[in-house]
Amino acid sequence: MKIIDVRTHVLEAPLSQSLGHSFGTSATRSACLVEIETDNGLIGWGECLGPAGINAATVRAFGTYLLGADPCATEAIWQTIYNQFRDRGQKGIIIAALSGVDIALWDIRGKAQGVPIYRLMGGPLRTRVQAYASGGFRLDHGDPFDYTIREVKEYAAQGFSGIKIKVGRDVREDAELVKAVRQAIGPSRKLMIDANHGYDTIEAIALGRQIADQNIEWFEEPVVPEDLASYREVKMAQPIPIAGGECEYTRWGFLNALTSRSIDILQPDTCAAGGLSECKKIADMATAFGVRYVPHVWGTGIGLAAALQLLAVLPDNPPRINPCEPLLEFDRTEHAFRQAILTHPLEHESGWVQIPSGPGLGIEINSDTIKEFSKTSTTGSPLQSSY
Repeated sequence: MKIIDVRTHVLEAPLSQSLGHSFGTSATRSACLVEIETDNGLIGWGECLGPAGINAATVRAFGTYLLGADPCATEAIWQTIYNQFRDRGQKGIIIAALSGVDIALWDIRGKAQGVPIYRLMGGPLRTRVQAYASGGFRLDHGDPFDYTIREVKEYAAQGFSGIKIKVGRDVREDAELVKAVRQAIGPSRKLMIDANHGYDTIEAIALGRQIADQNIEWFEEPVVPEDLASYREVKMAQPIPIAGGECEYTRWGFLNALTSRSIDILQPDTCAAGGLSECKKIADMATAFGVRYVPHVWGTGIGLAAALQLLAVLPDNPPRINPCEPLLEFDRTEHAFRQAILTHPLEHESGWVQIPSGPGLGIEINSDTIKEFSKTSTTGSPLQSSY
């Protein structure tokens, strides 16, 4: 079996209203999907987190190393591409593009053997996962104390036992909003906050101390992700567990976070940190360091399916009689094609999501939806790498 074509699909859809966070607003949802075809007709799908057009161009640059290769040689392909682009690609777009390719190759491996990916990765340890509702963005009009409370109450009514909201703009207002949300959802439901690295160290510590009595599950990306010293300072100076990692890449990047003891909960994104091959390695490292692993998930049903396949095999952490099972981030914000690209959407039932058990990622792609939302679609003619 050999790879005969690599195609990318850049999908885009406008939002009915912009979604705001600490460092800006988004008016569209976009995605870069990777489609890899083999000479026996199997097709694998993957997804890259980040700027869709740039990711698509980068995937095309990998063509030389993909066409003609054995798609089941996932480790060899990963190492080859990483080594070829190491001088300019230890983090960022190169690794995100490689993640999409790696996921698509695992999809092919599973389909070739007629089993879900988690079977090939040693699982499953679980067949369903508890999801938390991820939302709470600032809208371009209205009172955040009004629309955020309505939003979180809706998530609670849907059966989610955990809810995450955005902070990161103003410490005083954020603290009051967190307290209002806690009152609205009650004392027993998990509440997470995500600053999207909007604070400096002083502000993050101040917020953590002001809401210390609100039973916050974790404080996500309090400061800029490259400043692990500030992460550690925030972690030590206030009582809320610190989460982060969606902007980190590969086992080497996460090794620094683990050895510095700067993060309590790692959040690699399977579509960015290196794909399924690399994220399993990162998860095993986290277990050895006694650090929880909760994947960041932000994209289409393909990325969601990849995260679910990984979650099926993640070890309980810490390993004990009553362990802490990993959670699934379940994006609840507007996204026209997130589930529409799948023939059978991956939805929750009272806050629980079943892990797909079909071959590969366990999903089927709706080609009509791909065409409907495609901004560009390209075939993977081999390009010589130049950088």
